[in-house]
Amino acid sequence: MTDVLRRGRASLAFSFFTQGATFALLVTRIPAIQDRYGVSDALLPVFLAAVPILAGVGSVTTEQLVKRIRPSRLLRWSQPVVMLALLGAGAGGNMAELAVSLAAFGLAVGALDASMNMLGVSLQRTYGRSIMLSFHAVYSLGGILGASLAWVGAHWHLALWVSYLPVVAVLLPAALVGSRWYVDGDPAPVEDGAAGGAGGGVVFKVLLPLCLVMTFAYIGDSTVSNWSAKYLKDVLGSSEQLATVPYNVYMVTTLVGRGIGDFGVRRFGAVPVVRLGAVVAAVGFAVVAGAPGAWVGMVGFTLLGLGLCVLVPQTFAAAGRLFPGASDAAIARLNIFNYVGFLIGSPLVGALGDAWSYRGAMLVPMVLVLVTLVYARSFATRSDRYGGGHERPRTADVGRGSNGL
Repeated sequence: MTDVLRRGRASLAFSFFTQGATFALLVTRIPAIQDRYGVSDALLPVFLAAVPILAGVGSVTTEQLVKRIRPSRLLRWSQPVVMLALLGAGAGGNMAELAVSLAAFGLAVGALDASMNMLGVSLQRTYGRSIMLSFHAVYSLGGILGASLAWVGAHWHLALWVSYLPVVAVLLPAALVGSRWYVDGDPAPVEDGAAGGAGGGVVFKVLLPLCLVMTFAYIGDSTVSNWSAKYLKDVLGSSEQLATVPYNVYMVTTLVGRGIGDFGVRRFGAVPVVRLGAVVAAVGFAVVAGAPGAWVGMVGFTLLGLGLCVLVPQTFAAAGRLFPGASDAAIARLNIFNYVGFLIGSPLVGALGDAWSYRGAMLVPMVLVLVTLVYARSFATRSDRYGGGHERPRTADVGRGSNGL
């Protein structure tokens, strides 16, 4: 590996880390944002739904922009917008300013998520081995840091802008400096029988299984992030303090699973790792649904972190393999279903919990994540398809750094 690739990988990893911290700082302080602006309980879901909807718009726009602008450039300038929008949400004085900040956050985060994963997939292709999970692992690490800083801000009753400003002041310039070393990969040669075809276009029928897997994975993820505390407290009878633990456990196990996941993909292939992740996640939901008490419930949430953590990174990587001549367009389109799952997950579990039971509601994401087993072959690598050996680096695919390297 050349120094260009090493610097490109490190700088992209820092971008994932920064986004993990930024996103966690927003979502973990939603109650404080609601109080600051006097957003009613009836209006809050509108604000929350607007962010992923606009992020989907941003992702669709990115698919068109990357035809003329390098993903590295889009990432370089969308990340500061996301961070400044976060600061704006914490420092605004009225609801209109909050709406503008969240709108900017949503549009920019769609472009950021899509371009980050485009660069990750192209770097993985150039390396010739699985590294995609490592990027999402540092995203989880950033999320843990952001959630911890949010806890400090809430514990010390700090104003939102006071909590956000030091993070933005440190991470924003660091991300801008690091962006000098982003590496744009060239499109891979289109192999015979590749889904992209000779024209290198995206065939949505072929991409659809991955879109479903992405949606179901995020339904599971949003179930944990939005309902774990309430479930432990109201259904399993835990204390309020203990009810805050499952999401932290989930984030830590997500970090651990992603940290070791690339080694599993290199050793056994993507298909077995994805199948194992889906089964472990389904077992986790089953344990949560049937748990007799809070501690058993936390075992279930631990399993969920270990299982769900591999699905999203491998889905992006699989899209790049299926459409080697149009991986950027495939990833931008696939990224939309990240937000679809986020939008569906929390209301779905809430509606089922109210109409039926929250234990029963946990079985629905369990069934959905098991659908991944049906589509597991969509994750096959070249070595899976043709047998034996690991993919070697494509030296012809080594792109230029965004600063001209």
